Amino acid sequence: MIGRVARGPDYRERFARFAVRAGLLRFGRFTTKSGRSSPYFFNTGGCADGAALSELGGYYAAAIADRFPDATLLFGPAYKGITLAAAAAAMALSRDRAQPVGFCFDRKERKDHGEGGLLVGRLPAAGDRVVIVDDVVTDGASKRHAMELLQQEAGIRPSGLLVAVDRQERGAGDRSALQELSGEFDLPTAAIATIGQIVDVLSRQPVDGRTVIDEELRGRIEAYLQKYAPRVR
Repeated sequence: MIGRVARGPDYRERFARFAVRAGLLRFGRFTTKSGRSSPYFFNTGGCADGAALSELGGYYAAAIADRFPDATLLFGPAYKGITLAAAAAAMALSRDRAQPVGFCFDRKERKDHGEGGLLVGRLPAAGDRVVIVDDVVTDGASKRHAMELLQQEAGIRPSGLLVAVDRQERGAGDRSALQELSGEFDLPTAAIATIGQIVDVLSRQPVDGRTVIDEELRGRIEAYLQKYAPRVR
C-alpha cells in the first residue's frame, strides 16, 4: 500500500493505527492554537522519513478519491510537512490515472526574481478542480488565506478542502471549524477520519499489541469533546 492509494472502506481504521505508529497522533496534555487544553495532538510534521510520508500520502489519496474524485490539482498551504504530504497524495493518485494530478504550494513571501510569484509547482489553470490539503483546522485562518490566495493569484475557486483529522470542535461560533469554512465559502469539506472514528478504532484495536486508548483516556477525550463539540450539528 505504501506509495499507492489506500483502497478499501477500512482505510480510516488503517490510518488511525498508522497515525499512532508514525507518531503523528499523541495523547497527553497539549495546548492548542485556540488555547484549549487538549488530551490529544495531531501533527503531520511528524512524518520524518520517506516510507511514512508515502503512506500518509496514500491515505490522503484514498480520501480524495472517495470525496473529491474529479480533483486535478492539490494545493498544500505553506509550511510544515503538509506541502510534502500533498505532493505524496498527488503521486499516489497519479499512479492510477491517465492524467497526472498536479501539486502546488505557496511561498510565505512573493519572489521577485526567477519565475517569481507566490505559487510553486503546477500553477492552477482554468478548468482545474483544486482541492486544498491540510492536517487539521483550528481557527481556519490558514485555509481562508489559501482560498483568497488561489483566487487572487490564479483566479481559481477551490473545489474542496481535505484535512487529515477533523477534531470535531467548535470554531468561532456554534458550528465546527470545518462547518464554518464550508458555510462561509460554500466549499465541500472532508477528513480522512474524525477524532471520534479514531478514538473508536484505537479503543477496540491494539496497535502492535499495545492498548492505545484505555477507559480513562477515552473518558478524558469524550469529556473534552462534550465541552467543545458544536452545539448545533
